[in-house]
Amino acid sequence: MNSDCGHEKLNQVLRYHQQTKHRYHRFADGPGTLDWINQPDPFRRYQSSELISLPLVTEIKSPSYENIFHPAGVVVCEFNLPSISCLLRNSMALSAWKQAGDSRWALRVNPSSGNLHPTEFYLLCTATDGLSSTPMVSHYAPREHGLEKRCVLSEQLWQALTLDFEDPVLLVGLSSIYWREAWKYGARAYRYCQLDVGHALATISLAAASLGWHCQMLINLSHQQLRRLFGLPDNQDAEVEQPECLIAITPIKTSQPILSLPDHAIQQITLAHWQGEANTLSQ
Repeated sequence: MNSDCGHEKLNQVLRYHQQTKHRYHRFADGPGTLDWINQPDPFRRYQSSELISLPLVTEIKSPSYENIFHPAGVVVCEFNLPSISCLLRNSMALSAWKQAGDSRWALRVNPSSGNLHPTEFYLLCTATDGLSSTPMVSHYAPREHGLEKRCVLSEQLWQALTLDFEDPVLLVGLSSIYWREAWKYGARAYRYCQLDVGHALATISLAAASLGWHCQMLINLSHQQLRRLFGLPDNQDAEVEQPECLIAITPIKTSQPILSLPDHAIQQITLAHWQGEANTLSQ
């Protein structure tokens, strides 16, 4: 990137920040009214994909909060159905339902601006005891507390994808559906989506630590590479879902930071058989 292009991109970010921030004497501009008719569905589902139910109750005992910050005293769990369920239950799951009159809405473990929850969760894993007999890419459905199997990967492809990891690894992807925020907050939607991604990263990190696991972000993956890994359609309609980041979760901290995945393996994923079509969130 040349210096002029980089300078203009930085100015664009700064202009957006100035235009969408709250000020001492007034709030940032917004739509003014809420388009209730087009309020987006808070739950993304991939219709016709297989749903793998996760147990809400397991025999795994979480350590106390303060012990999470002293990893030597936390039992390292294996990657299996109960432990992965705990990871999701303690980071991205529903925590309660509330109701006022005829309106009923869900709260989640990870905090969200306006309780709109634009962040989606994707799991890439190898064959896992009790979960899947093959490597797969799946999407988390929080209302059902289940994983929607979107794509089956061959063992050879999984090995190629995770070649740089010495130990077993879970790959966790996060994406944002900006329309969930924009219908209420207008131009502020992008900054609030980034805030929510930060909340999700924090809850995933804490949930993983409670299982004795370590997290690291693979910061050198491109936007297009992430889109291929998550199986997101490359469209530009109002409900477009944008990939945000990929996290590697390992039972042992890697000796060297791993910043990316082999591109040739990522490209092969797009050729695999994907199943399920994303639901329309509003009319």
